[in-house]
Amino acid sequence: MKVWQIPAFGIDHLQLVERAALTPGPGQVAVRVHAVSLNYRDLLITLGLYNPKLALPRIPCSDGAGEVTAVGEGVTRFKVGDRVAGIFMQHWIDGPADAAKQRGALGGDIDGMLAESVLLDQNGLVPIPDHLSWEEASTLPCAAVTAWNAVVHAGRVKPGDTVVIQGTGGVSIFALQFAKLLGARVLGTSGSDEKLARAKALGLDAGVNYRQHEDWAKWVLEETGGSGADLVVEVGGAGTFAQSLKAVRVGGHIAQIGILSQSAEPIQIAPMLHKQVHLQGIYVGSRADFEEMNRAITLHRLQPIVDKTFSFDQAPAAFALMQSAAHFGKIVIRN
Repeated sequence: MKVWQIPAFGIDHLQLVERAALTPGPGQVAVRVHAVSLNYRDLLITLGLYNPKLALPRIPCSDGAGEVTAVGEGVTRFKVGDRVAGIFMQHWIDGPADAAKQRGALGGDIDGMLAESVLLDQNGLVPIPDHLSWEEASTLPCAAVTAWNAVVHAGRVKPGDTVVIQGTGGVSIFALQFAKLLGARVLGTSGSDEKLARAKALGLDAGVNYRQHEDWAKWVLEETGGSGADLVVEVGGAGTFAQSLKAVRVGGHIAQIGILSQSAEPIQIAPMLHKQVHLQGIYVGSRADFEEMNRAITLHRLQPIVDKTFSFDQAPAAFALMQSAAHFGKIVIRN
């Protein structure tokens, strides 16, 4: 079977190789991967910026969807022909996270999904919603579950709340879709007016171009009558955190997800105290979170947003698009 692997760090070093066919052992499921979606983490891993000590070679990518082709002895959760996706952390089934549950992340701790076929434990898979294509389903394991946890569990969003999203990448667009399902008002930032217009077509209530309005927190305060947002889905990192802190209301929530930008300025602690901000780090979620989210996606017939699809042999070009940050929603590699 063909797989893409990282023999040395860098997009130019991605290597398409042949590996032996897979036979499932006890409790294992063989999955023919039909689509893989990219996350910013996959790019960082490939560049050597996520874990410079990562054991190589490594098959990248945490997110993929496919069809069960064989099951090992003792498998009861799936049968041949089932449509499935892998969970991001193969050991986090339910309950709160701990160090043991957070080991075994696909495409990092262990080989990932950028392969024609993979072997996973039956407990590390979930059924995918019937109405989704392979490409759409492949976007769910990391970006969608992260956004679900940010909006539903960390932000506890309810009808009438105001949610702020940053940019128009995978997590932010899913956060927009989930927040609208819950009846929230969603404000967004982007460096592109064209992307803001596309987001408005998905339900974004108002947007601001941060290249033209660097102090976008002031705009959020104006849009909320001075009170601030109930939830900021913070994907920018250190470079945007100060603005997020200014934009959130007293007693509001910041779901800290991304590390896209850096800042030479120290993080201000006093505003967090004075505003009694609930700051929650989000690191994807459990299988139970994934299954809960899938029930909502199925009920509302939600369609993930796939911006561009590449063929399997074009994987390096997909990573290059991720690096350019020119995409809207998700980038998918079709297998």
